[in-house]
Amino acid sequence: MRHHGVMSELRSDAVAKLSVDAESAGQRIDNYLGRLLKGVPKSHVYRILRSGEVRLNGRRVRPDVRVSAGDTVRVPPIRTAATPARAHPAPAAALSILHEDDHLLAVDKPPGFAVHGGSGIAHGLIESLRAARPQARFLELVHRLDRDTSGVLLVAKRRAALTELHRMLRDGEIDKRYLVLVRGRWRDEKRTVRLPLHSYSTREGERRVRVDDAAGREAVTTFRRLQVWRDRDPPLALLEADLLTGRTHQIRVHLTHLGFPLAGDEKYGDFAWNRQLAREGLKRMFLHASRLSFVHPATAVPMTVESPLSPDLAAYLGRLAHDV
Repeated sequence: MRHHGVMSELRSDAVAKLSVDAESAGQRIDNYLGRLLKGVPKSHVYRILRSGEVRLNGRRVRPDVRVSAGDTVRVPPIRTAATPARAHPAPAAALSILHEDDHLLAVDKPPGFAVHGGSGIAHGLIESLRAARPQARFLELVHRLDRDTSGVLLVAKRRAALTELHRMLRDGEIDKRYLVLVRGRWRDEKRTVRLPLHSYSTREGERRVRVDDAAGREAVTTFRRLQVWRDRDPPLALLEADLLTGRTHQIRVHLTHLGFPLAGDEKYGDFAWNRQLAREGLKRMFLHASRLSFVHPATAVPMTVESPLSPDLAAYLGRLAHDV
């Protein structure tokens, strides 16, 4: 069964077997299912993947495994909410574009905007972008940013560009830089952290990550000191984080494990300190995707896309400078 019209084939009382077409080749299987199962919460897609109910060529599969043309995907009976989803189309949000050509575009993602719908979020950035460009035949996220993270986000406009950019991400050929504000007396001008990370789910279904030498996957981050406020209570440091691997919540977990919690991090940070920061004007996590450097997937020309620090974070740094 081909994926065109697949929603009419997926029923609540039957197992479906899908054949991956050439247009879908190279996609992560969680994204492949997410596109097909309109109206199904993202959390449910991950649940059926984790439980083994989804099979790729007869085998259990991790969410990050990529499908190939001709693969067979077994999908269990699904209850969809397709009708309500169609009744409320995604709004066409006005987004700041940092770069665009025939193959890709780079969006300056604002904070508080999820990159895609799911898990209680009706519409995300990619749905809004598609609504704003109904003539676009292909728009797919190259990577993801957390909802509270601002900065550079890549979107592919062609399947070939998406496939090549995904390969570059896997092979570490995309230079990803973030700006972070942390608590503590950071002394090193440059520090490379190698701590393996393990992703798991809590009983409530929340996705979490921890440092785990036994079960973790390799995770490497290089931090560079940009500015420090040693005499402040508590002392603070502005760092540039260079992601050499792309694990979930990598920067946040590495920093917390080292004893330098990320300002405003509600998942792994210091909750009492976060409340103090909110009173001082920092209302969200200080994590900004400032720069991406890579070779263009079609022209092979080196390029860099940069995002200026978002106004809320820049304003908070301005208050720190004024306090000194």
